[in-house]
Amino acid sequence: MQWRADGGEPYGDPVTLRLGPGEAARFGRGSATVPVELRLADPAISRLAGEIRVADDHWQLTNHSANHSYLVENPEGAGEYLRVPPRRVGAPVPFEFSRVVLPTRSDVTVSFQVFAPDHVYLDPDAMGAPWGRLTVTAYSLDETAAYFLVLVALCEPRLRDQSRVAVPTTPQIVERLRGHPACGTLTARAISSHIDYLAEEKLRIGAPDLREPGRSERRNGKREEIVGLALRFGLVREEHLTLLPPLTGAGGRERQSTR
Repeated sequence: MQWRADGGEPYGDPVTLRLGPGEAARFGRGSATVPVELRLADPAISRLAGEIRVADDHWQLTNHSANHSYLVENPEGAGEYLRVPPRRVGAPVPFEFSRVVLPTRSDVTVSFQVFAPDHVYLDPDAMGAPWGRLTVTAYSLDETAAYFLVLVALCEPRLRDQSRVAVPTTPQIVERLRGHPACGTLTARAISSHIDYLAEEKLRIGAPDLREPGRSERRNGKREEIVGLALRFGLVREEHLTLLPPLTGAGGRERQSTR
């Protein structure tokens, strides 16, 4: 699992933490005597505001506040959210991608994002079979999730042209998804987070250290690997292109009419 805070929005630089099953991390304002893994710099947030713990296929949220509830939103859903009341221990969160929102006294709430452990889905061909014969899917992708739309947008040029064209850049994906009702507000930073999630959690390609020299080349290489794997194994197919907004402009109309 990975979770990401933009410095405790809107403070500081982005921070990304990775946790494995059974591991936990604490968040809050922190202090010399109260260390936290994720520091949220707002005076309305407790020194130790809460804790995240990773289970095998979900994560749990503990609220250490004595007075305030926290919200766990599903950015990819239709407004679904969970309210975790004060002093609640180990509330299970079912969302694959979540935003944890903490109240403050200002007009801007403090929030951070959580990418859950990889959800496991049964092989549809094995439904109804005895438990001992069930097979899980190698790559469990939710075709209704925003990260899958990002994956389709990455693969689109090669699906349409059947050639080794360049993989779209982050700004190009932002522009391509702008007309989608669920993704029209996605920022470049959010797109990059989805790409990291695809590479590291969903497709298990690995995560090169992007802080080293040649960062852009490394990121492009990771995108190439994502697209190559998705197309080789048929994780993204031509019929998935209908999930994207219609192509606009003369070139788009001409290409659609010729297929």
